[in-house]
Amino acid sequence: MESDTAVRRIKPLGTRYAAHDNSVTRECCEDNGYKGDPKRKPDVSLYLLREGLTACLVSVFILVLWGLVHLSLQQLVIGKPTGEFNAARARQHLEQITSVGPRPVGSQENEVLTVAYLLEQIESIRAKTAAGPHQLTVDVQHPTGSFSIDFLGGFTSFYDHVTNIAVRLEPKGGSQHLMLANCHFDTVANSPGASDDAVSCAVMLEVLHSLANHSTPFHHGVIFLFNGAEENILQASHGFITQHPWAKNVRAFINLEAAGVGGKEVVFQTGPENPWLVQAYVHAAKHPFASVVGQEVFQSGIIPSDTDFRIYRDFGNIPGIDLAFIENGFIYHTKYDTADRILSGSIQRAGDNILAVLKHLLMSEKLADSSEYRHGNMVFFDVLGVVVVAYPARVGTILNYMVATAAFLYLAKKASLPGNGGGRYVRDLTYATGVAVLSWFVTLVSVLIVALIVTLSGRSMFWYTHFYASICLYGAAATGKMILIHTLAKNLYYGGVRLVELGDLYFDVSLLLWGCSLVWLTQQGLCSAYVPMLMVAFPLTTKLLLAKEFKHRGASLMYSLLYLLGLALPYVHFMFLIWVVFEIFTPIMGRSGTEIPPEVVMASLVTLATIFLSSFFLHFIYLVRSTKWILAGLGSVFIIMLVLVSTGVFFPYSGSPDAPRPKRVFLQHTTRTFHNLQGQINDNFRTRCQEDRPFCGFPWFLPVKFLSRKNWYLPASEVSPASPVEFSLLSREDTAWGTVKMTFTVKGPSHMSLYLMPHRGAILSAWSFGDGTPQFDLNENILSSIPTVSTPPRGPSGLKYSPLENLTPMGQRG
Repeated sequence: MESDTAVRRIKPLGTRYAAHDNSVTRECCEDNGYKGDPKRKPDVSLYLLREGLTACLVSVFILVLWGLVHLSLQQLVIGKPTGEFNAARARQHLEQITSVGPRPVGSQENEVLTVAYLLEQIESIRAKTAAGPHQLTVDVQHPTGSFSIDFLGGFTSFYDHVTNIAVRLEPKGGSQHLMLANCHFDTVANSPGASDDAVSCAVMLEVLHSLANHSTPFHHGVIFLFNGAEENILQASHGFITQHPWAKNVRAFINLEAAGVGGKEVVFQTGPENPWLVQAYVHAAKHPFASVVGQEVFQSGIIPSDTDFRIYRDFGNIPGIDLAFIENGFIYHTKYDTADRILSGSIQRAGDNILAVLKHLLMSEKLADSSEYRHGNMVFFDVLGVVVVAYPARVGTILNYMVATAAFLYLAKKASLPGNGGGRYVRDLTYATGVAVLSWFVTLVSVLIVALIVTLSGRSMFWYTHFYASICLYGAAATGKMILIHTLAKNLYYGGVRLVELGDLYFDVSLLLWGCSLVWLTQQGLCSAYVPMLMVAFPLTTKLLLAKEFKHRGASLMYSLLYLLGLALPYVHFMFLIWVVFEIFTPIMGRSGTEIPPEVVMASLVTLATIFLSSFFLHFIYLVRSTKWILAGLGSVFIIMLVLVSTGVFFPYSGSPDAPRPKRVFLQHTTRTFHNLQGQINDNFRTRCQEDRPFCGFPWFLPVKFLSRKNWYLPASEVSPASPVEFSLLSREDTAWGTVKMTFTVKGPSHMSLYLMPHRGAILSAWSFGDGTPQFDLNENILSSIPTVSTPPRGPSGLKYSPLENLTPMGQRG
């Protein structure tokens, strides 16, 4: 409730008090509405906003921009296809590849049926284009090797006889410099893998067909690598880049991946360095969709995923572009990832983009001597998929500091005005900044308390199928809490201050906080600093252009509309980034294990999005006459949603054929027998972590202990693999330099995992996997090895460790 003095001195929009003295009117409007004693009570002759009008303006603004974001996402193809890429033919490839079902490494579907189909199509392309200016060479590679990687906590991967199909297209005179295009045709065991990654291989087949039919010879060659062992943690790509004779001529690569099913493929990784690759994408891509923010988030390790991009970058030392489908990750790696869920528009846009970028690079002089163009990073982002903005990071640094300097000069000029002597403005700005930061903190804590209540009531993840329910619950709570805190500050702390002055002051608070974040991100060397740069440059420019309007009329309707218009571009881009965050992290919460509380994560994301979006709307909270009906509306929405959630109206999962949201359960069929103290067999029980055992004593196929520590054993029939695991010690030798060398033999099925934990006081100094250096997990006490072969292992593998201590082997699984 507003104080009586504030109400008496202010009239709503459309009504103005006549000033008794023109000099008084001019004085109270000087210096953008901020001059003199902030506690004085001058006559008011400036407009203030009605509560209902303000709520409508802001709501319509947010909804229109959100609608634009979704409209741009649904517009898969811009303009008419040129006919160079045939999406219908690519779809036929997709349907043929997925028709055999899941294609895990080592299976007949992967190693025989899919390979035969790909070779048949490649041979058909070669036969039809033999008379053209290019030659096409095919090589089927079956590499054997090993490497260590810190993904999933760290492990060593050993592979034997995995499959690669490498197709080299080049001018008939040959070429010394090659591009690489990579996809993988293998899948996880329970999915037909249409999006991950059969559609990419289908697109590559059609791109190969188009390039092979090109009438003009290219300057360089290209390798199309159809790799058959990516889901086994990036094995086939390692076999190619470290062992294939063509690899030494590869100068750059494009990797096609998926973290969702369909939609737009986004460029989410580039480099390292080599800004010319980003420039090539910007120049050539017909339907651009790219974000350096995604690159820096992905490479930070927050997202528990990795691609072949890492292998080519780390083991091949070559730069590249990583693209992936990210929409509808709810059915990623499930049986629902079928060809019919991928729209033809998604295939067309991916094919148009890959074909155009490859054609550009194959004619580029930069590919021949990319080392000259290696240094530096690029800032890049698209605007609603229509155009990509890209510029060198060093230019971005200069631009960021220029914008930050302009913002701080704007604030410094206001602080130096004669009416703000004695540091009054600086003091008031500091206090107001404290109020804003306090409101954020209290809001976040309050919403997390709500999330805890939802979790304890057993209604967690209600938003998994009903996303907007989380916006109504947590968004309403966050918005209402912030408005309440600022309303209390306006009425209790700023009781006698003109509201127009307060509105202007809190605009400066938002400008200051975004300016500080801009400087900090730039100093950290992050290209994502362009986001706060936009959030400073456009509002500041808008405020300067509207200074005269605001000075003489206050928060008029014209001022409010033009102010929102000035915020439109940075806000629509920021809302697109918010969409990307929720599109990626909402499905991830369904497969993130038991150790990450999903409700806390979702509540935090919604609250942070609300805080960021509300930054330049704090301006309106102090320019509106009252907020009681806004608070009442938000409170009603929150209470209704809390009741609905608590009663279980929003069930988290769905088996709807149109939009399935399956619950994920990590199920392993093992043979283990447990007895109680009376010697009876326990059939169904929850187990606790045994810290003296590798991975808590759980025989995980993949090293994912850090994701799940709450596990249950259920009764099941005994495992009967076709090739049971045989693990035996062949020899034990005391060496002259005081260590013990032990040689083991392991035989079993095509996929096995081996976890070793040295007993206390023992050190494992070397083994025969990888480069010979044992790969420890995040806790540095467990060694993981994941051997995979397309045929049964041939021969023993040796382990060497230091003196007189035993190792605890466990977890070999078929």
